[in-house]
Amino acid sequence: MSETASISAGIANRYATAVYELAQEAKTLPKIEKDLDALKAVMADSEDFRDLIHSPIYTREQQAASIKAIAAKMDLSDTMSKTLELMANKRRLFVLPQLIEKLRLIIAEEKGEVTADVISAKALTKAQSDKLSKSLAATTGKKVSLNATVDESLIGGLVVKVGSKMIDTSIRAKLNSLQNVMKEVG
Repeated sequence: MSETASISAGIANRYATAVYELAQEAKTLPKIEKDLDALKAVMADSEDFRDLIHSPIYTREQQAASIKAIAAKMDLSDTMSKTLELMANKRRLFVLPQLIEKLRLIIAEEKGEVTADVISAKALTKAQSDKLSKSLAATTGKKVSLNATVDESLIGGLVVKVGSKMIDTSIRAKLNSLQNVMKEVG
């Protein structure tokens, strides 16, 4: 990990921990989870918002005023609104994506949940998703939510990542493995 990424992760971790503790104390964790969904959606949909949090051309005052207005418009919780304003005043809005991910991890861990990233060659059916979730829940001992994506280059099979573990049953991986074995032989 680069030094800059490490610093950003550290900043995001401190803010995420603080937001979590404040929300837990105020019993507003469900509202914070909705805030995280809303913020993630606006970051994905709005280039202007991404520019606001990453661009150095905006002053602290401009960022803080903009974030305050955006938070009010989005009906964010008081805790999240004030945190975002503080981040703007401290020129720390650039860590917002990492803050969202870290805060989600903290909340999920507290609830005994884990997210599995699943990449498949074609979209999973509801039945397949449910069966995979149950299987992973039995293995991890936690409630599992799936983050499913499609990558047709896998040809078939799945790539499943849960925490630091990865299982690759894709046909592409098997073909690559076979190709490597054949190189060793000949």
